[in-house]
Amino acid sequence: MAAAINGVFPPTLQELVKKSKVLVVGAGGIGCEVLKNLVLSGFTDIEIIDLDTIDLSNLNRQFLFHREHVGKSKARVARESALSFNPDAKITAYHDSVTSTDYGVNFFKKFDLVLSALDNRAARNHVNRMCLNADVPLIESGTAGYNGQVELIKRGLTQCYECTPKDKQRSFPGCTIRNTPSEPIHCIVWAKHLFNQLFGESLEDEDISPDAADPDAKEKDGGDGNGEPKGDGKEKGEESKEEKEAKEDTANGNIMRINTRQWAKDSNYDAGKLFNKFFNEDITYLLRMSNLWKTRKAPVPVQWDTLLPEGSSGDQKDVAKQHHKVWSIEECAQVFANSLKELSANFLKLEGDDTLAWDKDDQPAMDFVAACANVRSHIFDIERKSRFEIKSMAGNIIPAIATTNAITAGISVMRAFKVLEAKWEQCKAVYARLRPNARNHFLVPDASLPGPNPNCHVCASDPAITLKIDTKRMRIKELRDEVLVKTLNMLNPDVTVQSNGSILISSEEGETECNDGKLLSELNIVDGVILKCDDFFQNYELSIIISHFDAERDENLFEVVADASQLKPKDEDQKEAVKDKEDEPKSAKKRSTNGEGDSKDDGPSTSKRSRPNEVVEEDDDDCLVIEEDEDQADVVVVATDKLSVQSPPKSGSKRKPCEVIEDEDITEILESSDDEPAGPTKCKRSRLDDSNPVAVISID
Repeated sequence: MAAAINGVFPPTLQELVKKSKVLVVGAGGIGCEVLKNLVLSGFTDIEIIDLDTIDLSNLNRQFLFHREHVGKSKARVARESALSFNPDAKITAYHDSVTSTDYGVNFFKKFDLVLSALDNRAARNHVNRMCLNADVPLIESGTAGYNGQVELIKRGLTQCYECTPKDKQRSFPGCTIRNTPSEPIHCIVWAKHLFNQLFGESLEDEDISPDAADPDAKEKDGGDGNGEPKGDGKEKGEESKEEKEAKEDTANGNIMRINTRQWAKDSNYDAGKLFNKFFNEDITYLLRMSNLWKTRKAPVPVQWDTLLPEGSSGDQKDVAKQHHKVWSIEECAQVFANSLKELSANFLKLEGDDTLAWDKDDQPAMDFVAACANVRSHIFDIERKSRFEIKSMAGNIIPAIATTNAITAGISVMRAFKVLEAKWEQCKAVYARLRPNARNHFLVPDASLPGPNPNCHVCASDPAITLKIDTKRMRIKELRDEVLVKTLNMLNPDVTVQSNGSILISSEEGETECNDGKLLSELNIVDGVILKCDDFFQNYELSIIISHFDAERDENLFEVVADASQLKPKDEDQKEAVKDKEDEPKSAKKRSTNGEGDSKDDGPSTSKRSRPNEVVEEDDDDCLVIEEDEDQADVVVVATDKLSVQSPPKSGSKRKPCEVIEDEDITEILESSDDEPAGPTKCKRSRLDDSNPVAVISID
């Protein structure tokens, strides 16, 4: 081990490496490389935690695992493999979630350093808060394809993980998912909702039935459903009973819902009945909402008997193994039948209210979603996708590159050396890029350590946010689940009203359950009220200032803001924005985090629907957030030229001219512009000292 050999490290660092206690959070693509590097560097007291198990798809890049390890704990197998490098090392593995109450602030306080190699935002937010409260340095890392990043988070010295707003999860209106899909992802989300309706945790907002309350379906200007004035012809008086009922439902926004799960169970999960219900009868009902199809191509229902006639074989299981082939509709029907049979058998074995959980790595669950998504795509004349592509989209996956993981993990451990020596100025964030910058460097460090955001709702001295919310429509349960837990990443919040101390939400089970169904306005939570939130486990307190607004039918019911200026009327806001843009100096562009546009000093602004249809981040090593510092939209091609993930475009503001920053350990070359067009990079020169030429970046 490097620390055991005199002369490899300076004597002081050598002793620090031997005596330090380190925590690694995550044992996936980056975590495996980090653990290997720590052991080979001479760290002997390491703990590692990961809840995940090893999947066959992990083996191409997580080199501490082999085929015989499939299905076993990642953390435990990583420990065993790492001990083969140094049997004398003390490595403790936890097969558990880092958000468990067993790993509170006191657990984090016993470490000299924490290295995060996580793959989802909620866990990252939690570790960020734990390290801030424990005052333990955190090295945060992530990759996405060929891009990677490493940054230091230190309380009072640098910005924390939540100081800058994160890219919002992509969401879709419910009426688009249920009535008028136009992209493959719409059909994939619908198919995942169908899985949950039949076998999983069923949510009201995931209803897959046609939505007659869709505003586009309502009659306008006194015309009929076909866009013709009423009374223009005799034919209009000869509408069928079904058409009249459909129009009445459409006009009133009412539709009779049935319990899909119970109906499927009563039908003995008959593939033909279920197929005809979802892909024929429901589509036929949609066609009666004729206003929807004035400017859109109408869907074409499909019938089970025309795809798999009675007596034909539906047991061709080999079809589902063809992951890169775009299945025909007949093959989709076969896969639908086979996966439905297997899923229903598994579901009926469960006891009580237990349900199945959709997992992209679960064969029948993934087959079911792929088949249903493709059948629906066929009905709405949308391009069908292969099972591999659908898995990537359903799991929100950006395939990981082993080389990027190795580079990122190497930089993480080198930064760990600087942290142990308290050389904070040498711990600037580093970004790995597929394309070299203007100086022909693909590893680009930051110019300086970004300081904490004074308006951050996590690390500020007195964290507070303004919650713009429709108090007449938002219920207490939704406030807890959608705002506090999902948006603000709390675990077990307690909420009291500052003015009178009354308890609104309690972390004690059942204590405030009677409040769950009440509207905020019913409990006098109105404009101007201040709520005090306390998450005891995270040791996190937050003040929430309520700002009421009347949301339109399809408008977001709440928005989290951190600056009162964001509450101005839109016209005033736009005028201010134009003025600010004119006055903004070119050098004012700020570094963005995890694929966002420009960050703002006023903290995060997060808006969501109360019940959104979201493409949710899955816990997978392949889906890791990164920071972008280029204006041009990077496109990551995913194993096929048909599927790509494109980062959001950014504004065209300029950076300050390129500069060279040097210290004893690192030479940093900053890009001079973010406005470079795609294509070959033109070399840009900056004045350098001839006596000290720079050819490469050295990161140690």
